[in-house]
Formats: sequence, C-alpha cells, structure tokens
Amino acid sequence: MSGGSISILGSDDATTCHIVVLRHTGNGATCLTHCDGTDTRAEVPLIMSSIRSFSEHAQCGRLEVHLVGGFSDDRQLSQKLTHQLLSEFDRQEEDIHLVTLCVTELNDREENENHFPIIYGIAVNIKTAEIYRASFPDRGPEEELRAARALTGGPMISIYDAKTEQLRIGPYSWMPFPHVDFWLQQDDKQILENLSTSPLAEPPHFVEHIRSTLMFLKKHPSPTSALFPGNQALLYRKNEGGLWEKISSPGS
Repeated sequence: MSGGSISILGSDDATTCHIVVLRHTGNGATCLTHCDGTDTRAEVPLIMSSIRSFSEHAQCGRLEVHLVGGFSDDRQLSQKLTHQLLSEFDRQEEDIHLVTLCVTELNDREENENHFPIIYGIAVNIKTAEIYRASFPDRGPEEELRAARALTGGPMISIYDAKTEQLRIGPYSWMPFPHVDFWLQQDDKQILENLSTSPLAEPPHFVEHIRSTLMFLKKHPSPTSALFPGNQALLYRKNEGGLWEKISSPGS
C-alpha cells in the first residue's frame, strides 16, 4: 500500500501470532500482515511480492521489516514462528533490514506465574513510518465473513487493492466447520482451551468472537450466492468522511 486514501495500517489480538510490517523507504510502499505460523514459507514471498510490485522502479531507499508479537508461551509456538519468519526473510534475494524485533521473550510479561504478551496490536503510519501500539474496536467491512474464512483455515490473502483503492472481499470458499453444533454447546472454558493457541493470554472478547463466527458458519456451512451475489467480490471504497462504503459492482 502506498499513499492514497489509506494513512494507517494495523492489526491486533496477536497472542502467539506475529504482526509483520514490510516497508520500502524510497516510495513508502507498506505491507502489514498478521501471521499465525500455518504456512510462513508461502506467506513471506507474498509479502515481498506485494511490496515489489510498487518498488520495482524506486531509485533509492531500502526494504525495512518490523516484527511484533508473541510471548513466552508454554507450547513455544511464538518462538517457532519468530524463527520461521526470520529464516524466511533471510532466504529472500533482496537485502532486507530488520529494524524492529519485539517478539516472543522480548514481548513477554509475567503475572501470577502466567505469561502474556506486552503488545497485542500495532499500527503503522504509512506516510511517516511511525509504528505504535494500537487496538481496533472496529474491524472493518464484512468482519464475520472474513473471520469465518480465517477460522476454516483459509490461506493468507490481501483484501486491499492499492491501485484501485478498494477493499475486495471474496468470493471465498470453505468446507463446513466440523462439529459446529458441538462447539456452540460448549462453555467458555472449553472454547478457550480447544480453539485458542494460548488460552490464558487471549483478550476478553475472544470467546464471544469465536461464538459469533461459529454461528455464522452454522448459518453458512459453505459460501453461497447469498453471500457473494453472482459469485462476485464484495467491493468497498472509502467515502469523503473516511468510512468504508459498499460499491455495487467491479465496474462502478
């Protein structure tokens, strides 16, 4: 992403996950990603190509990466993801400068013998490159739809087209979530212990978010024309007030 109607990128609710910011200092092209470790080897090249498409003709500047997230969790999932990300960025052909490393034990606090992340979320100002702690009460358009895709294991994708300045959501496909009725009957403790990588460190709204996503998946066991009319992507663009507004079709 570079300039245009977007000035801030961000993500939050990272426990064992890491938030990655890759930025080209010459033209300000910026990519922010929430990585959970499911396929880091495939994700890092996607992050690189998203910036490369804006930076091929940049006369000056360098690639800078910032990694934030994770903590000293019992299963060492954060540690594994930190290692994967550093290894994969190191494997890339381009020179990449590691500027911020606030991950795993460097992002850990201890309370009553339990470990928690210090920072759960960050934002980056794409014009100034400033990075700071952040949380987001609003998740943007089609939150349930995007959450359903994530919970059913969809691979990492970009939903923002910086050239058209549009959010492009779907069309998605997923398989019915296994035993969805069973999970909806479970108490909060069971959902936390079985559907989280770090039950003790999750933010307070985690279980409510999982329940609402499971309800959505029960209602829509697989995406249909009701979700994506004409099997077309759902498109959004920022209005003059800075709010996302649905636009009717790819040609509009």
